[in-house]
Amino acid sequence: MGIMAFTPMGNTVTVTAAVSPPTPVQATSTTIGGTQYRINNSGNVAVYIGFGDTANAASAMANTTIVGSTIVMNANSVEVFTFNVNQYFTAATASGSSVVQITPGDGY
Repeated sequence: MGIMAFTPMGNTVTVTAAVSPPTPVQATSTTIGGTQYRINNSGNVAVYIGFGDTANAASAMANTTIVGSTIVMNANSVEVFTFNVNQYFTAATASGSSVVQITPGDGY
C-alpha cells in the first residue's frame, strides 16, 4: 500500500481565526471515508485549531493555552490531519487574525 496524494471529498470551509474564536463551521465529507482534513493557515500569525464532533466541542478546544488536544499551526502553513468524519472547526490567535481553510478528503 502506497501513500496517495490528498484528494478533496467535500466542501471547503473557511474561518477567520481571531483572539475571540468565531462560530465553528462543519466540514462535511461527501464520502463515508473522508476523515483526513487539509488545513491551510494562510495568515501571518499562528492559529490554535479547535475541532470536535459538535460546535461546542470545537469551541472548547480553540484556545491559546494548549490544553488538551489543541493543535497549533504556524503562520503560512498547510497540514493534513486525521479526525472523525464531518468535524466542526474554529480557531483562535494570540493576537491579530488569520484566514484558515479546511477541506475534508482522503490521503496525505
